[in-house]
Amino acid sequence: MKIKTLALAIALTAAPALAFAEGCNYSKQKQAMSCAAGTSYDSATQTCLPVST
Repeated sequence: MKIKTLALAIALTAAPALAFAEGCNYSKQKQAMSCAAGTSYDSATQTCLPVST
């Protein structure tokens, strides 16, 4: 009975830490750049430039 209780206590203690580590991927997320109408994003200068037709 002590082994089951100890195993349950360890599992309940480790579960929140593992869940938090799974969702921590800030460096992998990228935000899409949005520009105003009539402009497009130029990745070289990292700015919005007017679209010339």
